[in-house]
Amino acid sequence: MSDDEAAAEDRARHPSAFRAARTEFAHPSERVFATLLDLYGLRWRYEPFEFPLSWDESGRPTRAFRPDFYLPDHRLLVELTVADQRLVTRKNAKVRRMRELYPELEVAVVYQRDLAGILERHGLEGLLDPAA
Repeated sequence: MSDDEAAAEDRARHPSAFRAARTEFAHPSERVFATLLDLYGLRWRYEPFEFPLSWDESGRPTRAFRPDFYLPDHRLLVELTVADQRLVTRKNAKVRRMRELYPELEVAVVYQRDLAGILERHGLEGLLDPAA
């Protein structure tokens, strides 16, 4: 491999070249998670689907759930939650309702402690700001 080819390969692996660096996220933790997915070479889509959870009398959705990530190669929806417990409880209720209505879909919830553990294993624990 030539020096030019090696330099090009290094640039391609640099975090600034990852898709996560070019995507707008609602929360900084989502960018961190997407960067990890990029590092592992996992294909992902950010909030691609919205699932109605309840409807009014005329059939219009009144409540919906939009998981944060879809990993198409694994047919897996991922909901990332680093919020305080009060909000996590509400989010867990939405995930339960989604599983009731759409049992054919696989949904994983990644909690703050899960993401913190992943980052710690990679020596990146400073990336997750609990105040963010």
